[in-house]
Amino acid sequence: MDPLETVIHEKDTTFMMMLGAHVRGHEIYFLPEDGISLIEGKVYFHVTKVIPQSIAHMPFKEEHAARLSQDDIHAVFIRPDPPVDEQYLMNTWILDHLPKHIAVINNPSGIRTVNEKVWVSQFKNITPPTIISANKGDLMDFIAKHKNIIAKPTNAFGGQKVFHIEKGNTNTKVILETLTERYNRAIVVQKFIPESKNGDKRILLLDGKILGALLRMHEEGEHRNNFFAGGKPMPTAINAKDKKIVTLLKPHLQKLGLYFVGIDILGDYLIEVNVTSPTCLQEMNRLYNVRLEEKVIDFVEKLIK
Repeated sequence: MDPLETVIHEKDTTFMMMLGAHVRGHEIYFLPEDGISLIEGKVYFHVTKVIPQSIAHMPFKEEHAARLSQDDIHAVFIRPDPPVDEQYLMNTWILDHLPKHIAVINNPSGIRTVNEKVWVSQFKNITPPTIISANKGDLMDFIAKHKNIIAKPTNAFGGQKVFHIEKGNTNTKVILETLTERYNRAIVVQKFIPESKNGDKRILLLDGKILGALLRMHEEGEHRNNFFAGGKPMPTAINAKDKKIVTLLKPHLQKLGLYFVGIDILGDYLIEVNVTSPTCLQEMNRLYNVRLEEKVIDFVEKLIK
């Protein structure tokens, strides 16, 4: 996961998973991104034992540093935020060497397979018109055709660098040049979905089944619904279209070992499938007075058995 000091006690989903596991009597170890070693075919972890606690200014009590081997552990949670950069990829490659009886949430090869913004494009019937390209001509043609679009990087999170471009915007080329690094890096451009003005729906899935859902509503004067961009959580209901999308995704996610996943829906459209560090669990807990982390730990315990 990202460094302990970056954890926001009242928002962080990773923290709640750690707290839920601690309540069950499990030992919890913080593993930094540079803490994994592969030595003669065996995986080792340079970790810090922690006790998660519901204290806002001190969510963790750090006990001691340790060096664990694959023989000492039952489960590994992969939770660093994107981008999936070289360090992130290297850790997934090393974790591939773990024995099969060790649960990894989510499966390293599954994370490598599913770019959170690109992978969904294969489901053309449930996603908005989309182009993924670095080519200036292709991008401009797409924008000319659809007139009202969203442009974003392929490897960011939390609403970072997400632009809403409407026909006639004199900054269109500047935005494209910036996002593509002068047309050298592919980006995602999608037709704007008017229903986004009513918020976007985040659904958390556990082993392909719906764990919880909420609506993220942007603040006034903002088009992004992400919490990092000031969005607010609101209760929502699962409708027939949502269930159809989940049913379509379920076998693909299960085959890839993507157990804990967040999907984003705008209107009738699937926008993203988040597999690296899906969030919103704490907000769902508060909205519905539940403890969803208990279901996650239940599932992982059964997976280990």
